[in-house]
Amino acid sequence: MLVVGLSFIAIGVNSGLYRQLHHAGSRLHRVAVTTPGALTLTFTLTRTALIVSGLLLLMLCHGLVRRKHRSWQAAMALLIVAAALNLVRLRHLASTFGLTAMLTGFALTAALIGLGFYYRREFYALGDPRTRWRALGVFVWILGADLTIGLSYIALRGLTRPYTFPERVAAVLYGLVGASPPTPVHFMQDFRSDFFEILTGALGLITVIMTAYLFLRPAEPQGRLDGNDAQRIRGLLDRYGEADSLGYFALRDDKSVIWSPTGKSCICYRVLSGVMLASGDPLGDPEAWPGAIHEFLDLAARHAWAPAVIGCSELGAEIWTRTGELTALELGDEAVVRVADFSLQGRTMRNVRQMVTRVCRAGYVAEIRRVGDVPPEDLARLVRQADSWRGTTTERGFSMALGRIGGPGDERCLIATATQDGVLKALLHFVPWGSDGLSLDLMRRDRSAQPGLNDFMIVETIKAAQDLGVKRISLNFAAFRAALERGERIGAGPITRGWRRFLIFLSRWFQIESLYKFNAKFAPVWVPRFMVFSGPRDAIRVGLAALEAEAFLVWPTVEVSRLRRKIRGAVRLRKRAPAHLASAAD
Repeated sequence: MLVVGLSFIAIGVNSGLYRQLHHAGSRLHRVAVTTPGALTLTFTLTRTALIVSGLLLLMLCHGLVRRKHRSWQAAMALLIVAAALNLVRLRHLASTFGLTAMLTGFALTAALIGLGFYYRREFYALGDPRTRWRALGVFVWILGADLTIGLSYIALRGLTRPYTFPERVAAVLYGLVGASPPTPVHFMQDFRSDFFEILTGALGLITVIMTAYLFLRPAEPQGRLDGNDAQRIRGLLDRYGEADSLGYFALRDDKSVIWSPTGKSCICYRVLSGVMLASGDPLGDPEAWPGAIHEFLDLAARHAWAPAVIGCSELGAEIWTRTGELTALELGDEAVVRVADFSLQGRTMRNVRQMVTRVCRAGYVAEIRRVGDVPPEDLARLVRQADSWRGTTTERGFSMALGRIGGPGDERCLIATATQDGVLKALLHFVPWGSDGLSLDLMRRDRSAQPGLNDFMIVETIKAAQDLGVKRISLNFAAFRAALERGERIGAGPITRGWRRFLIFLSRWFQIESLYKFNAKFAPVWVPRFMVFSGPRDAIRVGLAALEAEAFLVWPTVEVSRLRRKIRGAVRLRKRAPAHLASAAD
């Protein structure tokens, strides 16, 4: 299929020279004769259609390799149509290229169809039906845009005679597929006609590629954690939640859940870019983890998703690799502070001690409370104020973020606030880690606040931990912490130092070094965390999906509602402004 797709593209690009190549008996002509379906396409489709067909076949190759059933259906449909058209033009093809050449092309097409149906059971991967409807909607929307652009170009350029509206629409539609309409539209200048053909052909190419991509792309079902599943997960957290500090984050609203056959364990996950991504260890009884892992891997195989886990513990990585025959990679370390061992005394804590002292002198006051003890109206006000400090609407975090504050059932979460003269300046949010632990979820502060305010709030939280029955607090995750630490030691080798310099370079965008240094100030216990994936072939794909899940890789979107609010606000301000200011602004 790959060879067929490349042949279609090559023939489409060089079809303008087809007659000369035909008389010269070139190699490209021989390829056109023997390529399945190429005989028909050479005579019935234009260069744009050939290139589109080739690109579609290349896109189908990716789905066929992943055993997608939908890709198999599309490939079989293309080959059957090509074979049928060969039979329809049997006499013309035989007289032009000879019976032997025609039968060769037809035989190769039939052979591919036969092989496809013989191995049809190998293409078992399921797709997402919602993707088809979205592809259809996008196709209709882009087609309308293509018509608008094409008709606008015709209306704005000089024509040799007046054309009716149906004739103009037909010219645009035929141009989108690279064909000549029954009544061509002629412009006063020839170069405008050539540009119109190029414009409509390019629009048609974009339309087909976008529609095919949405139709064939990996499914990304939305999270569907219903109330029953959430209640069962909370039951597992009550019994086994002390094992993993990331366990509570399984209750994110955008995650789905899959259970072991016994119901004693589960795995929460999200699907992104064809990757079935879980975070942390499986929940529940460790003896039931293999059952949940088997269910996870079976579901990934049925949909041709690449299975992966980010942020699992050493025990979790060992069970994942042993049960699923996967590969583990140390991703970094989690900083865990033991409350009983923490102290601001000593030279190593000098920097933190000075920061805390300065913040206290500036008049900041901290308050540590359980979310259930905060009145709903006060909690809503705190959330609104914290949201106003955000520079973007993108909420980062997947493996170590809950994505909400004060939701139903989150009464045991902890909220720490810092105020100056009664004005809120910073907010921290922690989720439960078993019965005696906390895990940092959210950290926000006013950008105009005193430097070191986050250090002050963490120290105050640790001080209040004993009264709250908390013995351990999990702080931020430090990616590649061991490499950064070893790379700055005396005697580090050139490879280690080079790897550290590369990580520092990446820290300009991903805060690798800054998070490590921030966590190291509190003298934590470093707990290694791992990434588990199927193998080197899927490493880049899994890495991109993890970056997208953590919102470090965000595809650009147009926030229409936010833009509309800004425009309305600007209009209101202009109406309220004095007349002389408005005239001066004009």
